[in-house]
Amino acid sequence: MIAPFFEDRQPCDKVRAMLRLRFVFPTSVLLMLFCAPRCYTQEAQNSPQIIDRFAMIFGAKIHYVDVGSGPPVILLHGLADDIGVWASVISALAAKHRVIAFDQLGFGRSDKPLLNYRVSTFVDFLDGLLNELKIKRASLIGNSFGGWVAADFALKHPDRVERLVLSDAPGYAAVAKSMDPRALSALRLASRDDIRYLGPLTFHQKRFYEDVDLAFRQRVMAGDSYTVSRILDSMIRGEDGLRNCASSTTAVICHTLNARTSLTPPCFSFFPRQHESVDFRTLAAVSLCSAM
Repeated sequence: MIAPFFEDRQPCDKVRAMLRLRFVFPTSVLLMLFCAPRCYTQEAQNSPQIIDRFAMIFGAKIHYVDVGSGPPVILLHGLADDIGVWASVISALAAKHRVIAFDQLGFGRSDKPLLNYRVSTFVDFLDGLLNELKIKRASLIGNSFGGWVAADFALKHPDRVERLVLSDAPGYAAVAKSMDPRALSALRLASRDDIRYLGPLTFHQKRFYEDVDLAFRQRVMAGDSYTVSRILDSMIRGEDGLRNCASSTTAVICHTLNARTSLTPPCFSFFPRQHESVDFRTLAAVSLCSAM
């Protein structure tokens, strides 16, 4: 199936376009809910057409886009999100790279089978997609939960990762134990009360979480609640925690949006920074609020 990637998206002002950059673990859920309809910047609107594609991976249909040429770069979105989060950056990256962004299994327009989802599930599907596209080695950019998947992939397949960019990625073994139980439960966004609870923790300005009914309606329409719940169950069990760095990855770049108040610890907490073969670069921007 082939269709224009952005054909159903509407232009928006710069503030809402900026909000599509979701970096904190729970933020990737809330921003999707409150920043609708999907929007993109003027640059993305004027860019060459991006075509939807589908691949069968382990019997499941995976939705992806494949743009540009050059060294391959794979974009992995966060929890309860889809490839729309990358709308404003795909064309810019594609100027010098082959860019693949995809809806991870259980999200967006990819199939949503009833599995006991865990990080290793998504690692297997990333491996399968790379095999299907005949990509032997690539750079990975992971946003939030997607960063956890990217990091775990690098640990299991270090020879396939050129560079690793982690944007506020969780993943250390005790992540569930470190979070407030109410906040962890609210990440399921199973009710309007969950949305009301997470809103003030995620946004500095109330206008981004006041329309609770709209947010809950979009959460229902997304159809990925089962996937989200199984991922959170896996987190609570402490599965797939990250412990050691992949020695053959040439660079690890960790970006944290809120160094002081992020709801999850910095993504570099599980990487032994003394590893001489890895170039570590950490970018931090301190915010006055939890997310925006």
